[in-house]
Amino acid sequence: MSGLGPQRELEEAAALERRRRRELLRRGRIFNARIRTIGIDKDALDAQVKERKIQEAAEKAEHERFAHHMKKNDKLMCLLEERQKNEIRDLNRALTEFHKNFQGPETRREFDLNDPQALKKDRPARVSDDDPRCTISGMQKFVGEDLNHDQRMKFQKEQIREWSLQQQKDLKNALADQKLADDLYDKFRIELDRKIMEEQRKEEESRRAVCAATKNFNKIQVAELDHKNELEKAQKMKDDMYEITCLLRGDFLSENPDQAIGPGGVLVDRWKGMNQEQLMAIREFQKEQVLEKQRAREQERRRDAEWDRQRVQAARAQLLWERHQQRQDQVQRRDLDAVNAGLSQEQKAKNIYLKEEEYSNIPTEEFYAQFNTTTR
Repeated sequence: MSGLGPQRELEEAAALERRRRRELLRRGRIFNARIRTIGIDKDALDAQVKERKIQEAAEKAEHERFAHHMKKNDKLMCLLEERQKNEIRDLNRALTEFHKNFQGPETRREFDLNDPQALKKDRPARVSDDDPRCTISGMQKFVGEDLNHDQRMKFQKEQIREWSLQQQKDLKNALADQKLADDLYDKFRIELDRKIMEEQRKEEESRRAVCAATKNFNKIQVAELDHKNELEKAQKMKDDMYEITCLLRGDFLSENPDQAIGPGGVLVDRWKGMNQEQLMAIREFQKEQVLEKQRAREQERRRDAEWDRQRVQAARAQLLWERHQQRQDQVQRRDLDAVNAGLSQEQKAKNIYLKEEEYSNIPTEEFYAQFNTTTR
């Protein structure tokens, strides 16, 4: 808000200045007798219509540019969302494949406890060496006591080797798939960048074309305005010359006294002045008025001088009386101070005398006690 406040005030001041300037121009046109016409101000209305059209064209161009930017941003967002969806789908597919290939339920340690085919896979206990009927207190089999130990160990090693080879093969396939996915992603990104650059190039070309068209349109408008101004200027000069010629040849500027003589006497609206006798009579009357005014001013000046003299005398008398009063007050103050000083000395002497009388009438011990109390 602190940053928008001064900017808004400047915009409002500029708008007020533009309205004030238009109002002054309008008043000049209306109150000018040469160009004033009865009715509306067509030039001002045409100028307002033209200004409104230019403003609407600028607003339309601004809206179209904003719409173009919005379309381009929407297109970019759609492409980015599509790419993100593809990446998420590929990641989920790879995760599902990994779970299916490397994290199956049969690879768990407790799969034998939750195997749904456990009963079908179960065999009779201790067939031959592992016959469950040949048990000692329920101990039917011990580790390392089976007859096919060597074959079993060989089979387990072979199985582990095959598992390792299978895992290595799956890892190579996964790396190849990842590399292929990365290559496809790089190609897609390059193609997307190329499309974005192509869109930017097209936008720049369209902007340049719009700027060129606007520039040409402005040049045409300026040429038309100059031509119109020249025609208006030539027509105005022609009208002014015709008006000046008519006025110079007319009776108004030539001040022809014959035009004031009418059949019924002097025409007031065409009367151009008085004769010499009338002018002399008016001048004599004006001289008498000037002399009368000078006499009145002289009397006024004398009266003001008398009033000033009286005010000065009154002020001087007041000043002398105040000085005399101040001197009397000073004399009275000095006499009063002298009287007060004498009374003060007498009072001090009387107090000293009374204290001496009091101390001479009391015993010595009481005098010292009172003296110590006084000193404390």
